Amino acid sequence: MNEIAAQVAQAARLLRNANYAVALSGAGISTPSGIPDFRSARAGLWEQVDPMEVASLGSFIKNPAAFYDWMRPLAQQIMDAKPNPAHRALAELESMGLLEAVITQNIDLLHSRAGSQAVYEVHGHIRECTCIGCYTVYPAQALLEQFVVDGEVPHCVACNGVLKPNVVLFGEELPVAQVLGVQNAIRKTDLLIVVGSSLEVYPVADLPRQAHKNGAKIVIVNFDRTNFDKLADVVIHADVAEVLPAIVSELKRHE
Repeated sequence: MNEIAAQVAQAARLLRNANYAVALSGAGISTPSGIPDFRSARAGLWEQVDPMEVASLGSFIKNPAAFYDWMRPLAQQIMDAKPNPAHRALAELESMGLLEAVITQNIDLLHSRAGSQAVYEVHGHIRECTCIGCYTVYPAQALLEQFVVDGEVPHCVACNGVLKPNVVLFGEELPVAQVLGVQNAIRKTDLLIVVGSSLEVYPVADLPRQAHKNGAKIVIVNFDRTNFDKLADVVIHADVAEVLPAIVSELKRHE
C-alpha cells in the first residue's frame, strides 16, 4: 500500500468512528472545477491585484466599478463551473450519514449544487445581490449573466443604488447566522476534515485549532502545506478531487 492509500484508509477509519464529522472547505476544492484560488503561487487571484483596492467594503462603496471589473472574469468562471468529484464526495458522505455539515469559505454554490444540504457559507455567496442604498435583495443569476455580457455595474430598479453581491468583502462582518451555525458545529465535532484550504484567512483559519482544543481529530487534504499540518492526525498533500472519492470508496469497501 502506497503512502496516499494508507492515508486514505486512515481518514476513512476516522470517519467511520466519528460521531459528528464536519468538513471545512476552501478555494482548493473548487480549483478542479476551473475556479482559481486566491493565494497560491500557481494562479492566486491576489497575485494580480491589491485585494484592499478592489475587494474591500470601503473601496466597493467608493468605486464599485473597480470591483466589478476585477470580478467579471471570475463571475464567468463561477457560472461555467460544475461540482467536481470532491464536492460530490462530501455530498455523498452526508447522504451516507457520515458527515454532518460543510463549512465553506467559497462563494460559488458548488457544494449545494453537488447535493450537500447542511452548508455554512461563511464568506457569503453569489445567490443574491443587495442594494447598498435601499437594501432590496435580488436573485443574482440573471444580473450576473447580464453583467458578464455588457460589463455594466448592476443597479437597483427601486432606487438606482449599486447592487452588491452577497459576498463578504474585506472590512465586512461575517453573516451572523452562518457564524452561529459554524460555532455550534465546531463545538460538537469530533472530526474536522479540512479540504482545499490554506488556513490563512481568519477567523475561519482558527477553526481547526478550536476543534483540536475540544479534542477533535483533524484530517487535512490540501496540495500545499498549512500551518496546522503538524497538529493534524492525517495530512494528505494531493488532489482533493481524487482523495475524497477515494475515501468514499474505502468506506463503501468496508460496509
